[in-house]
Amino acid sequence: MTDVLLKTLLETKVITARYGSADTIDGALAGGAYLAFRKALGMTQDEVIEIVKAAGLRGRGGAGFPTGTKWGFIPKDVRPSYLVCNADEGEPGTFKDRELMERDPHQLIEGMAIGAYAIGSNEMYIYVRGEFAYAARVLERAVGEAYERGYLGRNILGSGFDLDVIIQRGAGAYICGEETALLESLEGRRGQPRLRPPFPATHGLYAKPTVVNNVETFACVPHIITNGPDWFKSFGTEKSPGTKIFCVSGDVVRPGNYEVPFSTTARDLIEGFGGGVKDGKKLKAFTPGGASSTPFFGPDKLDVNMDWESVMAAGSLLGTGAMIVFAEDACMVRAALRYTAFYAHESCGKCTPCREGTYWIESTLRRFEAGAGREEDLKIMLDVAGNIGGRSFCALGDFATAPVTSTVQLWRDEYTAHIKNKGCPFGR
Repeated sequence: MTDVLLKTLLETKVITARYGSADTIDGALAGGAYLAFRKALGMTQDEVIEIVKAAGLRGRGGAGFPTGTKWGFIPKDVRPSYLVCNADEGEPGTFKDRELMERDPHQLIEGMAIGAYAIGSNEMYIYVRGEFAYAARVLERAVGEAYERGYLGRNILGSGFDLDVIIQRGAGAYICGEETALLESLEGRRGQPRLRPPFPATHGLYAKPTVVNNVETFACVPHIITNGPDWFKSFGTEKSPGTKIFCVSGDVVRPGNYEVPFSTTARDLIEGFGGGVKDGKKLKAFTPGGASSTPFFGPDKLDVNMDWESVMAAGSLLGTGAMIVFAEDACMVRAALRYTAFYAHESCGKCTPCREGTYWIESTLRRFEAGAGREEDLKIMLDVAGNIGGRSFCALGDFATAPVTSTVQLWRDEYTAHIKNKGCPFGR
């Protein structure tokens, strides 16, 4: 069944189309790199923004906010303004942005350059996750090539537009994936979220208007400028247009990144592209969009279309598109523990609900795994989770509650089994 299904499935390669041939600028140019930037420089700034708006491009970092609308928020009478790429990809199960940077860096640079021109910015930053040492080196080489060929620097392509890019390495803090914490880190301070409002569009980097988008979002921009909004909207759905890279990992035969149109079903991604659950086992659970903020789905959700509206209607969130798959013998209590331990470790400590709440939930889950869990602990964990959600300084606290609340809801019997068996009844 899986082999037959796989033969009928093909990736829709748009932003991954140049993989294997875009390692250098010559290979990228042969594949059409910087033609969209040249085209954009012949337009007005407003025209570029309107094209991105008309295409319906939404941020691929997790929130799904309309990109053109975000760019349009930048005031035109305040200078300087800045454009920042959030390449601090730290979401568990997510590994698409790293591959985009490593295998087609000029696509990212071109998308950012178009965005910088559109908002009137002459300085842009790429904030790269500290662990991405190889990706950072690839980007540094690509930036050097772009300067040498005249796609960055002074009077680009004779247009009179000047643009510089700075690559900043992070230090491995998950919280710096939150845009205001990222800006704090860029300014040399500890990476902790800012109170909003004011928002980055008016008070961002160095208190100036700033656009922050992630790698995959910028990678889409050159293709929209080249092919037009209608072409882009021919993929996906009306409210979720375009293609999306889904990161399929966990208990699957073929883990990896797969670019497909929005609305592709979870079944096609897991059983088709992913090859199904490995070792012939049955599916127990999967996350539709990464560990954070995306409650688990069971096998009954395999036919849910993977777009923002459909996933939300089914009771979860699309997030970054990281599909982590769990086989039938996986322990969901242990899965919740691993996720919660991650968030407890990565809490920046700025606010009490997240700092203390994640610690207590992790401690309680460890008791279950150690055979000391109690029935009343379930109520206590849900109560603590309820006091984190909506009460923390940033969204990390809200994200951290999803693993425990969804596993208690869907697999309460496993918690009960831990209590009766005085420990984990599963092998892993």
